[in-house]
Amino acid sequence: METILLVVGDGGEVMDTMVPMYRLREDYDVVVAGPKPRVYHLVQHELEPGWDITVERPAYRIEAQTAFRDVDPDQFAGLVLPGGRAPEYLRYDQDLMRIVKRFFQQDKPTASICHGIEILAAADVIRGRQVTTIPKCRYDAEFSGGTYVNQPVVVDGRLVCCQGKKDLAPWMKAFVAVVEAYVARAGQAPKAV
Repeated sequence: METILLVVGDGGEVMDTMVPMYRLREDYDVVVAGPKPRVYHLVQHELEPGWDITVERPAYRIEAQTAFRDVDPDQFAGLVLPGGRAPEYLRYDQDLMRIVKRFFQQDKPTASICHGIEILAAADVIRGRQVTTIPKCRYDAEFSGGTYVNQPVVVDGRLVCCQGKKDLAPWMKAFVAVVEAYVARAGQAPKAV
């Protein structure tokens, strides 16, 4: 069974994290990784009347099975970068940057939603690519050389970006299709002797 790497950290958005985890576990093994192997606190973001920004409330917790430093990107068929506040500090983790850069060097499927674009921007892997994210993260994409496209889901090669949680279903549908195509193609590659 192919394995997908799901990135977590404190302040990750609960829907952006749990929906991909459960959807992908239907077909793949999912390994949850964070800065350390421990329990992380997810949050729920909601728009409330009278607020210009989202209101954040505590949500579920999720356990990281492994630390970024122990992840071998070569062992995974896909990478998922959830949103929320977690990417603001995760983008400073050099082991996570190593993982993300390796995925792009190997042209492996990568999914990003909402603030997940901040991790891609910090890794300098979206230069020249079409991407999407929530409108308030548009500049993160553009300052990093990406071309922001204002639509719910954007697929550029094996990169699948999504604006926000209202777009979770089409995002996961697109990502699973990219992973399936990647796995099928990898299965047809000549084996090393």
